[in-house]
Amino acid sequence: MKTRFVLALLFVVAAVAAYGGTVLATSQRGIMSTVFATSQLGEINAKTLSSSWQARINTKGESDVWMLENRIAPGGSFGWHSHPGPSIVIVKTGALTLYRADDPTCTPEVVAAGSGFVDDGGDTHLVRNEGTVETVVYVMSIVPRGAARRIDQPQPSNCPSVQ
Repeated sequence: MKTRFVLALLFVVAAVAAYGGTVLATSQRGIMSTVFATSQLGEINAKTLSSSWQARINTKGESDVWMLENRIAPGGSFGWHSHPGPSIVIVKTGALTLYRADDPTCTPEVVAAGSGFVDDGGDTHLVRNEGTVETVVYVMSIVPRGAARRIDQPQPSNCPSVQ
């Protein structure tokens, strides 16, 4: 009898958790993604130094590298999400509007064609096309081997009207 009660309780907890995750996650809309390539790499220890510039990419453990194109229709949104590793984002056409959950004022940042940004990973953000033309974006992401590239996140309380 006690075992049945414990199993029933575990089932209820799991069902509530699954339902809560579905309700809290924000959906993406107006997005067409094309994965150009993925690759599995061992540890990365790349370093380039010159007198006026330096770059470093260091990982511990194996990584998956993703190269993709995202086409975002006017009004399209990725929904609130995060990534387990860094991404380099280049805007080819149109413009993106980026909102970060850790910004207390939820101030939008517009990223125009010909520019881009680096997402360090681990932060919750939303990217959408608030323009009138399709936006085309190229992304290179490095994530831990086997990890999901994108993790849905709940709507942050400081950005109640941003979806």
